[in-house]
Amino acid sequence: MTLGIFALMTSELLPVGLLTPIGAGLNVSEGTTALMVTVPGLVAAVAAPLVTVATGRIDRRLVLALLIGMVGAANLASALATSFAVVLLARFLIGISVGGFWSLAGGIALRLVPEHHVARATAVIFGGVETASVLGVPAGTLVGDLIGWRLAFAAVGVLGLISLACMVVVMPRLAPQRVMTFADLPQVFRTHAAVRIGIAMTFLVITGHFTAYTFVRPILQDDGVAEGMISVLLLTFGVAGICGNFIAGALIAKRLRQTVCGISALLTAAMAALAVTDHGSFSAVVILIVWGLGYGAVPVTFQTWILNAAPTATEAASSLYVSMFNLSIALGALVGGLAVDAVSTASVLWIGGGLAILVLPVIGVTRRRTVRPRGPL
Repeated sequence: MTLGIFALMTSELLPVGLLTPIGAGLNVSEGTTALMVTVPGLVAAVAAPLVTVATGRIDRRLVLALLIGMVGAANLASALATSFAVVLLARFLIGISVGGFWSLAGGIALRLVPEHHVARATAVIFGGVETASVLGVPAGTLVGDLIGWRLAFAAVGVLGLISLACMVVVMPRLAPQRVMTFADLPQVFRTHAAVRIGIAMTFLVITGHFTAYTFVRPILQDDGVAEGMISVLLLTFGVAGICGNFIAGALIAKRLRQTVCGISALLTAAMAALAVTDHGSFSAVVILIVWGLGYGAVPVTFQTWILNAAPTATEAASSLYVSMFNLSIALGALVGGLAVDAVSTASVLWIGGGLAILVLPVIGVTRRRTVRPRGPL
């Protein structure tokens, strides 16, 4: 499951580190190439609840296997594509897989391990999201720089097929239990104030992050960073992100709200610093470490907020969270692409930082009205 979700999320975000060579190889602008991030994000936002409801009576192992197999095939199609239209069709299929797989993965740990191992198993499974976000993209960028972007997509496709084989051989049958309906989604949103806050935070932070991060490669190149250093800098970002994940994990049990505020501050500071500073590789490393620390803390912190916000309706709340997370990835890439083509590459840093900092007034205004269903928010 962890390998599968790692392959899924790496597939969704891989174009971030390879934007320039993909655009050159397919003869499209960097702003247009960013649709490779926008399309799966939008599709995943819709697919998360749709797949969960539509497959409610089907063996979960079969559904998960079909979704991860689709990822493998779509990435191999991208690697062989000779036109941008074919690539976008493959990205559409990846969006379906990401939304459906991530939504279903939330409750799988409960059925794969004994009760006393559920918390640890859940952390391991969703560690695939975190690892893909902070290491999958840098590693894919390195592979793309060394042997070409097409082989980078092919490698992720093979990884998805390996995960498919493991699921078929190792995972037991998982008959559906409680079937979620579409009515559960507005109900959990309407009745849990903390869920609404969590969805708003996710929109602001993820949209802001991907507005800027989608174009981090051309931003660094415009600032004079050597092309060969880009993958190294993104790997630095990834290592910092893992550190941010562990730091947040140690803080969120007692300081969840403060951790969210810290994420907002770190992301804003990093984007602003990258926009105003004349820097070479060393200063870029420092800035990306700060950025990585902030973003690395996002998945574990925001997932915990959502689970605490609706402890009796975790599947519906998680489905809303997955939808907003992926919708925000798409919106960020779209807004960033429009800004790059219409204004300048550096403009995305100001837009992204402005969105991220808005989390602070959201937290401040809603603090007294937030319901605390479980654990300190």
